[in-house]
Amino acid sequence: MDNLDTREWLLTNGLGSFASGTVCDARTRTYHGWLVAALEPPSQRTLLLSHLEASLEVAGRVWGLGTNFWQSNTISPLGYQQLRCFTIDPVPTWVWSWENWQLKRQLVMPYGLGNRSSVMGNGGGGGDAGSEEDKRDKELEVISSPPSIANDQLPITNSILIRYRYDGADAAILRLRPLIGDRNFHHQQSATPEWQFSQLVRQGQVCLQAIRPGWVGTPWQLRWSRGDYQPEGVWYWGYRYPEETLRGLGDREDLYSPGYITVSLQPGDTVIFEAKVGWPAPEAVLTAEDFEQALLAQPLPEKQPTTDNDIWRQLLRAGEQFIAYRASISGPTIIAGYPWFNDWGRDTLIALPGLAIVPQRFSLAKGLLQTFGHYCDRGLIPNAFPDAGAEPFYNSIDASLWWIEVLGIYLEATGDWDFLVEQYPTVRQIYKAFCGGTLYNIRVDATDGLLTWDAAGVALTWMDVVVDGHPITPRCGKAVEINALWYSALCWATQWAERLSAQMPEKAEKLQAQRSRYLMQAQQVQQSLQKFWNPTRQYFYDTISPDDQPDPSIRPNAVLALSLSHCGFDPDQARRVLQLARDRLLTPYGLRSLDPADPKYIGHYGGNPKQRDSAYHQGTVWSWLIGAFIASWKRFYQGEPVPFDWQPLLDHFQHQACLGSVSEIFDGDPPHLPKGAFAQAWSVSELIRHWRN
Repeated sequence: MDNLDTREWLLTNGLGSFASGTVCDARTRTYHGWLVAALEPPSQRTLLLSHLEASLEVAGRVWGLGTNFWQSNTISPLGYQQLRCFTIDPVPTWVWSWENWQLKRQLVMPYGLGNRSSVMGNGGGGGDAGSEEDKRDKELEVISSPPSIANDQLPITNSILIRYRYDGADAAILRLRPLIGDRNFHHQQSATPEWQFSQLVRQGQVCLQAIRPGWVGTPWQLRWSRGDYQPEGVWYWGYRYPEETLRGLGDREDLYSPGYITVSLQPGDTVIFEAKVGWPAPEAVLTAEDFEQALLAQPLPEKQPTTDNDIWRQLLRAGEQFIAYRASISGPTIIAGYPWFNDWGRDTLIALPGLAIVPQRFSLAKGLLQTFGHYCDRGLIPNAFPDAGAEPFYNSIDASLWWIEVLGIYLEATGDWDFLVEQYPTVRQIYKAFCGGTLYNIRVDATDGLLTWDAAGVALTWMDVVVDGHPITPRCGKAVEINALWYSALCWATQWAERLSAQMPEKAEKLQAQRSRYLMQAQQVQQSLQKFWNPTRQYFYDTISPDDQPDPSIRPNAVLALSLSHCGFDPDQARRVLQLARDRLLTPYGLRSLDPADPKYIGHYGGNPKQRDSAYHQGTVWSWLIGAFIASWKRFYQGEPVPFDWQPLLDHFQHQACLGSVSEIFDGDPPHLPKGAFAQAWSVSELIRHWRN
């Protein structure tokens, strides 16, 4: 692999479906493929088309253009040796060439759900307030009342388009073998005698479906604009995925090829292919215009501040990849990360300001807040939505608090006070549930007003790894960032009750009484936050356990606690915290999750799942936390330069790992290699949110 460029690329379609692979065109992960379709958006992601294995014949010589890792530890063919260049802008593009020929390939994944602007709120800033408000009102018609939209009202399309262009001195013959499957995107496929693929061949298309005894797979189609198809079913055994080997997971796969397409090409000729879920109309004909239309429809944010800045444009485009539609709630959501994560409440809310509010996609922000508020239950905001027919998962203490925090950010950005009127009952529900007690023994401690919880075998904060029933970072009791969020929530509620009392005179007396209660509790919490001060280390305790034992671990949660809209900590203490965080936790890519001097510190994230989970929050760098550090530093060191150089993280965004995105995590030890999901929503979001501020 040393000679191969295994940096990655990603395409998404707004449904949770995606295509991904490497620059050298070899598949190194189970998750690499050209059509990984979310059959129940954004869930049930299923690999259907792995790739088209290509060979080119010019003047009697055949060139194998593919690159594959095999179980025998060989690489064949060696197509990467003819690969001359790769770019992701505007879409993933490869160019292979030799002395007298060149072949270009481009992939585009069309948006999969209706109209992008109306469904996902792809609006921009600019224009007068009235016209923008009217626009937002129209956009919100689709997503304002979850779950009012029937799935059959929104046409869902999962597809990928591929274009080849040939240039050369001589005519050429392009042969392409589709390598296919029908399996969950987390798993591998193995050939067995019972595993069959039916195919129905028509002019310019083949309809495919996997079949096993007692099971019928997903129907889908492969179409082409020119060429002759020859059915010839054959299994290709023993693909190997090196990244899965490193992760201690299954790394072998068998893929099926139902046949091959032969295309005769003259210099300047192109050929288009489309893989698409569902059966085609018999008369459907694929043309070059289909690819051009899909290319022109790619998301390019408009009317944004200084869109001529190329990095800003790339960042906004990266953020677009995480925005998706969830069928089970008939509304928008945010995929936490690719290639393996789904949508989570906490991640969505933390990512929302950067992905929606900063780019002035206010209808999207409003729709997301509305959806999560709609599903608030016993004061808890869902941390995960299941598929249709099942109940949401309420396994987070902070999702509700992040919802209030982000609601406040949205309201301050938009002045949408009618939305406050609509959502204030949910604010009250959260407040009353936390004060009276709710699931997981989440409650306010009557003695100090701080928020606490105590439940065995679960992890309710963002440091949420549980291995064999035991949390790796048990944080029961009073966590510093949770109580900072609680304080900020009380401050927001105080402001909102004051505003609403003026806005609704008929309820003014009741709202003023609520305001007084919020204010009194906020003052109590602010005083009690001093319990987190550790004078020995000049840092905040990370948690105070249910038996009142403080945890002196130096973690980034202290910085997170300083970054919120309302901060109840002493400024001098805050500056000392930031100095220590700068010295112990800050890296070029984010903050470490634990001080390297701590005996529990693990500086390398790798190995099998248990080893990786054990390191996840024990020193691993999280890039999303750089936003909290920058916001806190600017608050408490006003006018002084932030001690962080953006260039390494921008270089990573543009040139490393997944090109045009930001990895989930990095090793705690230098050189801080990127790890985890290769594209993470809150990593990109915080870069958008703070890079230009």
